[in-house]
Amino acid sequence: MKILVTGGAGFIGSAVIRHLIQNTQDSVINVDKLTYAGNLESLVCVADSARYAFEQVDICHRAELNRVFATYQPDAVMHLAAESHVDRSITGPADFIQTNIVGTYTLLEAAREYWNTLEGSRKAAFRFHHISTDEVYGDLPHPDEMTGNLPLFTENTPYSPSSPYSACKASSDHLVRAWLRTYGFPTMVTNCSNNYGPYHFPEKLIPLVILNALEGKPLPVYGKGDQIRDWLYVEDHARALYKVVTEGKVGETYNIGGHNEKQNIDVVKTICVILDELRPKETQYAEQITFVTDRPGHDRRYAIDASKISRELNWQPQETFETGLRKTVEWYLANQDWCNNVQDGSYQRERLGAL
Repeated sequence: MKILVTGGAGFIGSAVIRHLIQNTQDSVINVDKLTYAGNLESLVCVADSARYAFEQVDICHRAELNRVFATYQPDAVMHLAAESHVDRSITGPADFIQTNIVGTYTLLEAAREYWNTLEGSRKAAFRFHHISTDEVYGDLPHPDEMTGNLPLFTENTPYSPSSPYSACKASSDHLVRAWLRTYGFPTMVTNCSNNYGPYHFPEKLIPLVILNALEGKPLPVYGKGDQIRDWLYVEDHARALYKVVTEGKVGETYNIGGHNEKQNIDVVKTICVILDELRPKETQYAEQITFVTDRPGHDRRYAIDASKISRELNWQPQETFETGLRKTVEWYLANQDWCNNVQDGSYQRERLGAL
């Protein structure tokens, strides 16, 4: 297959491309605008492959997308390009509306126009895989708010987004499904839980805590730190996404989760324990934990029911949270140059999203 991956220089997109080049015989066309979070250094290990091509293109630019489709003639699209940080969406929602809604619409139309030029088996086999988030579902009851079994997000959970980020991702999901219903365009959607792992831009919780800890800076924890997230190792996610694009059914939605519900404060404390072991200093890293004003509209709990993708596509995560987090910390300790380069002076891990 020839797979066009949008946002392939980002965190999850680069993991997908590394998986495709290193573990399959497929070819990849990486379409990425190279915003602040896009970094081609994340793809150095595969960039010389004859099966890899890069195009610096904004998905809102229709003419350039038309050129890419005509030039490379892909068999599938994996759409990961998105603005994705909730705090940034609170501070500046316009970029999120433009990329996540207008960009998805533009990409859908370019892909549909190309698909209509295909014939026979190539047209029948074409797939448009839209990668989304569990945040579109809103939040779930917290354990301290109820007794008995706690609910999980399923593929049929109604949408109830809370932030500008999740609202525009919900919009893009609806667009993708509408293009299937109205035009018969062969789409499918996946909604994932919080990803973590190597090459993660340090505005997100886990890399921010690791790097702040190493520099002796405060480790900011929102509110009481009791917000719960389901954590998914990014390489497990990449394997799941490939399962979907190659074996999933058109029109279906698949939730992808790591089966690792953790409170944010426990995630931070676990990172500190690992650092105490791997990079010891005179004091314990947990002493740097600082509680700060909570994020506006902060969702209390996310938790994915991933039984459908396990049952229908035989996918399960290979990493536990403990093994995946240790690998992540070790990677950041060994790749300080990448961390310095990706920040490039434009972001110093300052607080975003505070009203």
